[in-house]
Amino acid sequence: MSYYEDESSDVGLAGQSKLESFLFSCELSSKVPFYTFQGDEEEDLEHFLELRTVCLGDGAKVENNVVEVTAMNHQGKTISVPIANLHISCLPMVSLGEFELKAPVTIRLKAGTGPVTVSGLHLIASQVEESDLSDEECEDDDDDDEEEEDEEDITPIKPAKKKQ
Repeated sequence: MSYYEDESSDVGLAGQSKLESFLFSCELSSKVPFYTFQGDEEEDLEHFLELRTVCLGDGAKVENNVVEVTAMNHQGKTISVPIANLHISCLPMVSLGEFELKAPVTIRLKAGTGPVTVSGLHLIASQVEESDLSDEECEDDDDDDEEEEDEEDITPIKPAKKKQ
């Protein structure tokens, strides 16, 4: 899935960014207690992790399983925040909505033995280049031409004659 997002209405087409999304999932347990999400080191790309659900897996024990994330805040400082406290008998799954974090992000099983599955979307934002826009504009122009041709093929409707 990908779409274009306008960053500023004053900038026009050159100020758009392309956003692609990919399914993300990781499993945490006592054997693998953390996962670090990092995007590629390409200059023009920004990577985000949008967490959606945290769920206990098959074989989870009757214990609290606390999951926390570590990421940067708006001041550039690394902070850790618990996002779920799961228990098999009363809260086996938590829906986080669209909890979005900029890479790098570390997800840790702070307490419990799991297994805990964390799922969501890996979002990649990139700036739309002018050459990409001109190609799309050409494709849009072609579509417009086809629509005009279709309109020409349709005979216009004539008004009904009035009875006297």
